[in-house]
Amino acid sequence: MKRSKSKLVILTVTALIGIIIFNACSKSSTPPLPPINGYNTSNDVAKTNLLAHWTFDGTNNETISSTAPTVTTGASFTAGVKGQALSLNNGYLVFPTIAALSSANAIGSVTVSCWVNTDNRDSLASSVFCLTKTLTAQTDWNDGPLNVYLETGKNHLTYDDTLVLHSAFATYPGGVREGGDNINDYGVRGTDFQTVHGTKKWVHYVMRYDGVGSFIDIYADGVRVSNNNFRFRSTGTPAVGLGLIISPVPTQVVIGGWPNATTGYTNSAVQSWQGLYVGSIDEIRVYNAALTDLEIGSLYQLELAGR
Repeated sequence: MKRSKSKLVILTVTALIGIIIFNACSKSSTPPLPPINGYNTSNDVAKTNLLAHWTFDGTNNETISSTAPTVTTGASFTAGVKGQALSLNNGYLVFPTIAALSSANAIGSVTVSCWVNTDNRDSLASSVFCLTKTLTAQTDWNDGPLNVYLETGKNHLTYDDTLVLHSAFATYPGGVREGGDNINDYGVRGTDFQTVHGTKKWVHYVMRYDGVGSFIDIYADGVRVSNNNFRFRSTGTPAVGLGLIISPVPTQVVIGGWPNATTGYTNSAVQSWQGLYVGSIDEIRVYNAALTDLEIGSLYQLELAGR
């Protein structure tokens, strides 16, 4: 009888352990999240066109090439939209040449996606992302293929809660610069462009240039906000679209600063309206394609959800 009771106790304990393990496994096996517009994560959006990506999850390196910045000033990490983010206090990062961004036809059409969290700095404009010429070749702040920035200078109607998103591109056919830009603070407010109430909070900021149609657009939180009348960028009479971007080579990347003497570009004079970035930047992505409205909206929703 004693042996039988012992066997019964052992069997009972074993059964209980099995039930506990089964329940624990069942609780931890959470079902996958539903796709957003067919995508499970932000990394799935236009993934074959992604040339460069800065996650700022404990590193300032560009994650695809593992390229580290050569200069890091006033930079730390903070909580981001998705993981950690870059925190800048009058700071900036300067990178050496990143091969994927440094060929003549690297970004014929291009989309730059990022998250920004900053204040309206009144008379100072803040640069978020620049793709420039090299330190010695740069002759002016906009002498490079891409400038993605926040302009809150005296030329625009700005308020403490309002961000002015301004982006520009340049192409160099035959080595001669031709450029175009767009902004969300010129013309008839609410008709020609849309106001972005976005200071001191995260805003998804996207610059898109379609080199086939020669159209440049700016998005905030998945909505196109830039001036409708400035989409088509052209040259000459009659007007001819500027077309696909032809980049000078080699190029470099600057985040949070302008490519001027302050950041080491000694041949580019500092303009009085240029400031260094104060605030946070997260999830910078550069694509060699003009993403669709659906893709831009999907990036916004997925990254906002931490995916």
